[in-house]
Amino acid sequence: MATPLDTVAWPVRTARLALRPATPLDVEPTWRYRRLATVNHWITRAPTTVDEYRTAFDHPGRLPKTLVIEHDGEVIGDLMLAVSDAWAQAEVVDQGRGVQAELGWALHPDQAGQGYATEAVRELIRICFEDLGLRRVTATCFADNEASWRLMERVGMRREQHAVRESLHRSGAWLEGLGYALLADEWRSGL
Repeated sequence: MATPLDTVAWPVRTARLALRPATPLDVEPTWRYRRLATVNHWITRAPTTVDEYRTAFDHPGRLPKTLVIEHDGEVIGDLMLAVSDAWAQAEVVDQGRGVQAELGWALHPDQAGQGYATEAVRELIRICFEDLGLRRVTATCFADNEASWRLMERVGMRREQHAVRESLHRSGAWLEGLGYALLADEWRSGL
């Protein structure tokens, strides 16, 4: 089944990185950092074995919206780009189809502090607005995940939501959540 990402000429290169669609062969390299407590503390799913992780990674609902970040040919992180429909009233619902995306990311902690996540997410946003012609991108995180929301702010996203104890963490605690967004016209005006 074709996805919006099929229209992009992969790999996409930045000054230091290459972004490309994930394949089943990326299970092992992404497992190396996604299994780490400092990473899986914040991500949606924290499988305990590589086999459990492989099942989730290869799922047809996940793999087509997963990209990997490579530096010098080594996988150092991954991105999620989930294109979706905007909410629209019935009379204009067709105009709201496939016009926005939710973004997500995970980076190997050994690669933190070098600007790789910022570089990759900036390029992901460019892909969304230039290559895919989307009108809006969003991203969410736990409010305690400061590295993630600071990244959102670095790439020009605006905080739209601060929800009080609305997100249930696997620890059993209800945590606050943050939502960020960026519109294509806002992004273009910042060029």
